[in-house]
Order: sequence, then structure tokens, then C-alpha cells
Amino acid sequence: MSIAIRKLDSADAGFRDKLSAVLAFEAGEDEAIDRAAATILAEVKARGDAAVLEYTQRFDRVQAASLAGLEIGKDALQAALAGLPPARREALQAAADRVRAYHERQKKECGSDGFLYQEADGTELGQKVTPLDRVGIYVPGGKAAYPSSVLMNAIPAKVAGVQEVIMVVPTPDGVQNELVLAAAAIAGVDRVFTIGGAQAVGALAYGTATIPQVDKIVGPGNAYVAAAKRRVFGIVGIDMIAGPSEILVICDGSTDPDWIAMDLFSQAEHDELAQSILLCPDAAYIAKVEASINKLLDAMPRRDVIRTSLTDRGALVKVRDMEEACEIANMIAAEHLEISAEEPQQWADRIRHAGAMFLGRFSSESLGDYCAGPNHVLPTSRTARFSSPLGVYDFQKRSSVIRVSEAGARALGKIAAELAYGEGLQAHARSAELRLK
Repeated sequence: MSIAIRKLDSADAGFRDKLSAVLAFEAGEDEAIDRAAATILAEVKARGDAAVLEYTQRFDRVQAASLAGLEIGKDALQAALAGLPPARREALQAAADRVRAYHERQKKECGSDGFLYQEADGTELGQKVTPLDRVGIYVPGGKAAYPSSVLMNAIPAKVAGVQEVIMVVPTPDGVQNELVLAAAAIAGVDRVFTIGGAQAVGALAYGTATIPQVDKIVGPGNAYVAAAKRRVFGIVGIDMIAGPSEILVICDGSTDPDWIAMDLFSQAEHDELAQSILLCPDAAYIAKVEASINKLLDAMPRRDVIRTSLTDRGALVKVRDMEEACEIANMIAAEHLEISAEEPQQWADRIRHAGAMFLGRFSSESLGDYCAGPNHVLPTSRTARFSSPLGVYDFQKRSSVIRVSEAGARALGKIAAELAYGEGLQAHARSAELRLK
């Protein structure tokens, strides 16, 4: 059975409206979910451990005498690592090493050392960069396990210098994923609790007798987790509210169509709301990709999810040329952008908005998900227009440094006083003027 994937042509009348309809995704909050999350958060804030334990027993069917009984010790994490098949353990270690190396380079290149400079009169100005004290990382559990998410969230935090990383991961019916626990060991996670949902977000945000309050919560979760993260923002920091996964492929028609079809599948298999779009100036090549999609689909274990995703939210788009493809890509601002072309850099130079760019036909997005090195926690739903991948900088904060000399106080005081009087703030003005004498 072939997939009825949408086919668009940029030369057709009403193309932009049709494309907008494909892209439309309202991540609006479900009122019932938001109310439920608010109730859970209020209970956790008021009753701490007891509330977290009750909700964990209710939703995940996990029984424990106390919340402390849901903590997994470091010995157990190391045992999970040691118990992996050698090939899988080596792959996990190799991925962690690459992720760590990339973020160590990122720390060096992104101004993490701060700066200080001195003006002629001796006044010193600068910026001090310090890591957060404690971070909570949420790792999804249940339908799927994501050890790669453990690496991508915990490693940059540790590279940034975060003192304590606390991981929460739901384990429905008490089933623990050994690969997730092994990833926590490799990434240097300090404490792990088998709790999830809005109650885990509340525990991290407010703190309980067993779980200390964190400064920031990162990591994806279900709708209840997203609603809870929205509500606790301001009490703690959060990374982002993630939408469905997206891939946008710009192809000049020179890549094996089977490769492109599989790249589209790689995001479509996440869930039915994931989005996979191809932009190409070659109509004949688009037809080949469509044929590859229909040829390869039945062999995919998650073919039903892929079919729904491609039918409801996918598209094969004929564009006038590669220049127009880049213009459309900037409008879409996709989470993952593959530029599968003979000379990808010339087109990458035209891209302003994308979470991550994969250049050249050998740069499959799947490598970025696991082991290329850059972070796979990326902005979705067009938020790449104003936000960035998760990185070392998300686990640091900056303090301005101002040390004014006596001569500087005389010069700056006059400026400050004049502006303060203009704003009607006499105490500000007098504070500056007292130092002029």
C-alpha cells in the first residue's frame, strides 16, 4: 500500500498557503493536562516526598516504602554499564567521548572564561562566568528508552562545571532500562531517581526532603512534563518546550533516493506528529524518492507510525532552484536540516535558521542523534529563528563585573546624575553626586 504523501510545487498558485498548512502545528496547552499538572505541582510543593511517592505509585505502578527507595545508587549504575554487551558498551562510550570532546571545544570557544578590561582612568569592567550549582535532567521512559538523551543533557552540564546532576526517569511497572542507567554512569550523573511525570518536575523545582531543589531542568517529556515545565519556569530555569521532531532535506538530486527516503523515515518513526519534508528542484528525482519510500516502508518495524507521519505532516516539494530551496528552508527554520548536495557549503552559507545543519550526502541526521558530537537537543516548531541547540552555555550564567576607580566615579557620576534627574530619581542622582567630591 503506497503512502499518500503530499506533493507541492512552488510554482503553483497558493503554494505558500499550502506549505503553511503542512507546517501548521498548534502546540497549545490542553486545559485538562495543564490543570492536572498544576494540581500535581501544588501537591508536591505542599507535601514533598509523600506526594511524589503517591503519584509514582498511581501512574507508574511502582511501590516503595519511601522516595529514597526509588534512588538508584552509583554502584548499580556502574553494574548496568559493566553488564552491557561489549559492542554496545563500546558504542556508548565512543558516543560519550565524542559528545564530551565537542562540548569541551564549545566551552573554550564560546567565551566561558569571562573577560575583564581596564579603562584609562583605572575603572575595570568585565564579565564573570560561573556554572549552575545543581541541574535536573528529565529522561523519558515508558514507550521508549533514550540513553542518547542522557549523554546529550548530562555531559554538557558536567563540562560546564555543574557540581551536581540529578536525573529522573520514569520506570513503569518498575522496569528499568540498563542502557539508560549505563549512560548515566558514563555521563557522570550524580544521583538517579526512578520517578517521572509532573511530580518529578515538581520535586526538582521545589525540592523535597529527599530530592534537593535544582537550578534548571532540562530534557524532553510528555505533555504533562511540558505543562509542568512551563509552570515552574521562573522558579527554576528550563531548556525549552520541545515540539514534534522535524527533518527538512534540501537535495540537488545527486544522492541515492533510497538514502533520502530513509532519512525522511528517521524522523517520521519518532511519532505520528513528526515532520519530514524534501525540497528539490528535480521533479524526476522527487518521483524516485517517492518510489523509494513506497519500496522501503514495509520493511520498517515502525511502518504504521511512519505512514501516518508522512501522510499527515510530510511533503515532497518541487522548487524552482536550490536558491529558492534555501529561502523556503529559512522560512521553515527546521530542527534538523540536511543539505544533500554536491557542494553543500555554498547552500549552507545561505541558511540563517536551523537547529542543526547536516552538510553533504554522508551526513545523515541519525549520526547527529547519537554520536557526531554536537547536541541533539534542538529547537523545534520554528523556534530556531530565535533559539539554539542545548550547550555548555545553558548550564552557565554570567555576572557583570564593575570596579570603578575614583577618577572614573567623577566622570561617570556626572553622566549618571544628569540622567537620574531626568528620570525623577533623586536618590540615584545623589548617590552618584556624593562621590564627585
